Amino acid sequence: KYYLLKVDPKKRMLFDPAVSIELNGNTGPFIQYAHARICKVLSLWGGNVSNLNNADLSMLTSEHESALMQRLSGYPETLINALQDLAPHIIATYLKELASDLHSYYNAEQFLVEDTTLKLARMALITATRQVLTNGLHILGVSAPESM
Repeated sequence: KYYLLKVDPKKRMLFDPAVSIELNGNTGPFIQYAHARICKVLSLWGGNVSNLNNADLSMLTSEHESALMQRLSGYPETLINALQDLAPHIIATYLKELASDLHSYYNAEQFLVEDTTLKLARMALITATRQVLTNGLHILGVSAPESM
């Protein structure tokens, strides 16, 4: 489903079933994998997500954290644009970019660090990312699996 929704309906598209299930950066499974990765980290952490409301986000200073926070801040505008233009591909593109940012962050940083303040800030950031991925995938009618 994602494979079809990611393309602007005004453009021509050829469907390739083999490509649609790959884990590269332009597929639904790539986005679902980002969601599953976050779920795994949160499971390993074992903390209470509802306690992250007071996390000190000033601890998030890396390039990857800044990129992820910047991308998250664009979600409301993305939804408005997609709704105004009746263009689900806008959401699909946004989710692909968010997943890419998450994967880069995941590969660059440790989340479950000794510093409790930093760990809670990182848990808050990935929890927010998981929520946006869940919501966006739901809007597109695509599942957000907790494991893959």
